Amino acid sequence: MGSVKLAPYIDHTLLKATATAEDIRILCAEAREHNFYAVCINPVYVPMAASELAGSGVKVATVCGFPLGAVSSDQKALEARLSVEAGADEVDMVIHIGAALEDNWDAIEADVRAVRRAIPEQVLKVIIETCYLTDDQKRGATEASVRGGADFVKTSTGFGTGGATPADVRLMREVIAGRAQIKAAGGVRSPADALEMIEAGATRLGTSGGVALVAGDQSTTGY
Repeated sequence: MGSVKLAPYIDHTLLKATATAEDIRILCAEAREHNFYAVCINPVYVPMAASELAGSGVKVATVCGFPLGAVSSDQKALEARLSVEAGADEVDMVIHIGAALEDNWDAIEADVRAVRRAIPEQVLKVIIETCYLTDDQKRGATEASVRGGADFVKTSTGFGTGGATPADVRLMREVIAGRAQIKAAGGVRSPADALEMIEAGATRLGTSGGVALVAGDQSTTGY
């Protein structure tokens, strides 16, 4: 797959704690050059990215409750709203993973719904962190996220013990049944990986290796 095919799937991602303003400028320049769908950055850099990408058509995505999901729904909702006010087009939120491990699907749905209400017009992606869940819990978390108003259900933060797998994407696609889309993130390091995720049902890919992927190369980055 070449850049024309892959670039529209890619959220060009830099979420490391060590990211600097110059790193974000480079990320945005790469996203402009390759016409990636979006950049995905930490909230502190949203205003900069919005300025750097103005007029480019590249979206600004950010995160909330990231990477642990272990803050209150009200805190996530406020974080999401403030990011949108700062210029974010999309928000990737992390569910309360402990609630998922207890099969508390009402709590997961309420968590997602709180953020959905805070940003009713923006794209909301919900990260269920599949590496920590059983298959039944992945199904429960996916269903609860869709009921709560997710536009996308996303596999991973990239900070857990594992990233996206084609099997998880297929499982999520079965549960979603056309009601939302899927973002595969973490471990998409080659064009072959990307194609496998897309064939499994992903319509967005989160990766820090987008430049390598569109060039047909193996990414050596960690996300």
